[in-house]
Amino acid sequence: MGTAANGDPDAILAVGALADPARRRVYRVVARSREAVGRDHVAEALDLPRSTAAFHLDRLVDAGLLTTESRRLTGRTGPGAGRPAKLYRRADGEVALSLPSRLYELGGRVMAEAIGRAVDDGVPVRDALHEAAERAGRGLAGASADLGTALADAGFEPHDDGDAGVTLGTCPFHRLALENAAVVCDLNHALVCGMARSTGTDPARVLLDPGAGGCCIRVVPTPR
Repeated sequence: MGTAANGDPDAILAVGALADPARRRVYRVVARSREAVGRDHVAEALDLPRSTAAFHLDRLVDAGLLTTESRRLTGRTGPGAGRPAKLYRRADGEVALSLPSRLYELGGRVMAEAIGRAVDDGVPVRDALHEAAERAGRGLAGASADLGTALADAGFEPHDDGDAGVTLGTCPFHRLALENAAVVCDLNHALVCGMARSTGTDPARVLLDPGAGGCCIRVVPTPR
């Protein structure tokens, strides 16, 4: 499907496009075909007017769920061959909508990278996990002006608790943490430390605090 995201407007648009039952059926016809299909194919498969099939197909393209190509179906070329047909196929990307925001795909990439380094280079697994998570955190923060903005943009739901610091309203790896809290919280801590470094915040302010809120992280204020 389209773009992977957590609460991303593009993902919401894509999911919304499939809210219509007829449009879902149109999407399934295209998605199950190995080859790109035309409007006539979809109309015949679902017993729909061609104009209705075309309408739903084009809405799915607008939502990023389908892509189009043009090709003459007869194989003929030159004068008299007719206009190329507009054909549809499923888009290559993925759509994931999670509320509250979760970062399971990012966590999987971090773990895979860490395991790869441990196996290939003999790096201790915990060290490899920390390094991979910190790199991911720096990338996640991007060009954010400060750590609070970076955390909010990533969906961590930061809350300012005054002198107690900043706590997080949601855990980005909630389901994973339920089964292996020690490893996942370690990963999350290194991730937020990477975000801190990327935004010029002292990573020593990022503490593991399982009772802090909806997540295991607390960012304490700068010592006075």
